[in-house]
Amino acid sequence: MDKRLVLFGMFVGSTLGAYVPVWFGASTFSFSSVLGTFIGGILGIWIIVKLFS
Repeated sequence: MDKRLVLFGMFVGSTLGAYVPVWFGASTFSFSSVLGTFIGGILGIWIIVKLFS
């Protein structure tokens, strides 16, 4: 598996994970947005690994 694909999944997942709490009225720099970034990054990596392995 290519490292660039994993980094792409992490980037997209963390970006989407950061903006989900903003859609519900939270600040971009709130704890929920930081937590969403972490969870989204992990899920993005997991999805890429499952799709391409």
